[in-house]
Amino acid sequence: MAAKTSQVDPWRKPLRLRQGEPVAVIAPSGPVPAERFAAGLAVLSARHPVMQSSGLLSQQGFLAGDDGRRLAELRWALSDPQVHAVFCARGGHGALRLLPSLLAIDPLELPTRPVVGFSDVTVLHALLALHRRVTIHGPVVTQLAELPEVDRSALWSLLEGEPPSDISELLSIGASSLPVRGRLLGGNLEVLSRLCGTALQAALTDVGPVVLLLEEVTESPYRIDRALTQLLLSGALRSVVAVVVGDLIRCEGPATHPTALSVIAERLWTLGVPILSGVPLGHGTRNRAVPLGVEVEVNARRNALSFVEPCVA
Repeated sequence: MAAKTSQVDPWRKPLRLRQGEPVAVIAPSGPVPAERFAAGLAVLSARHPVMQSSGLLSQQGFLAGDDGRRLAELRWALSDPQVHAVFCARGGHGALRLLPSLLAIDPLELPTRPVVGFSDVTVLHALLALHRRVTIHGPVVTQLAELPEVDRSALWSLLEGEPPSDISELLSIGASSLPVRGRLLGGNLEVLSRLCGTALQAALTDVGPVVLLLEEVTESPYRIDRALTQLLLSGALRSVVAVVVGDLIRCEGPATHPTALSVIAERLWTLGVPILSGVPLGHGTRNRAVPLGVEVEVNARRNALSFVEPCVA
C-alpha cells in the first residue's frame, strides 16, 4: 500500500536542469513514430545525453508495447539516480492503464526531477500533483523539431531556472474579471474527464485554489460539452478559481453547432470565475512549456497569465 500524501505536505520542485546532464526519454502511452522521434531526439541530444530503453519504439496495437514494458520503463526513469529529467516521446493513449501500479508506488520513491510532456501525459502530471510534485506541461520529443525556436527556448529556459515570463494578449471569456491566484493544474480535457472517479481526481480537488489548464485535439464540440459536464457533475472543479485555455485543434463541428470555445465558455460560466483563452500550447504549431503545480495569477483585466514563483529549485 502506498503512503498517502497529506493535504498539508509542501510542494516539491525539481532541481534546475543543467545543460549536459543526462535525461531519459520514455514512451508511457502510444507507439512512437520513428521519423518524427529521430528528428526530435536530435534536438534534445544537442543539449543533453539521452538515455532510453531498447523497447521505446515497440508497438502493440495502439500502445508503445504492453503495460509491463511501459510501466518498467517509467519506473526506471523515475528512479535511476543518473537521470536528471524525464521527457515523454509522445502522447496518445495508455498511461491510465498503468494507474493501479502507479498508485502502489510509495511517494517517497518519487523523485523531484522534471517530467515533461502533455496530452496523455496528463495522467502522469495528475499522479505527481497528487504527491505535490511540480512538473512541466510541455512538448513531447516528437514535437521538438517542428516547433518554432521561441517554444524550444522557453522549454530550456524553464528547465534551467529562468523565471517563467507572463503570457499576455489572451482573450477573456469568463464570468469574472477579478484577478485571482491559484495553482496551475490540468492538461488535456478528455484525459482529465477520465480521471473522475479515480484516485487522481483528488489532484484537482484537494490542493487549494486551482487555475485549471485545458487543451484539446480532434474532439467535436458536443464531446467537449460531455467532458466538461462530467467534470462539473463529479465535483472535480469545485476548487477551480480560474480557467486558462490553450489550443483546441480540429475541434470543429457542423456550422449549426457552437464552437468548441463557446462550449467551454457556456459550460464553465456557472463557476463564476475568470476564463482566458489563447494560451499558445497544445497540439498545434505552438506548445509553450508551462509549469504545473506552481502558483499563478490570472488577470482578466490585463488578459494575462502570470507566474508567481519559479518552478525549479
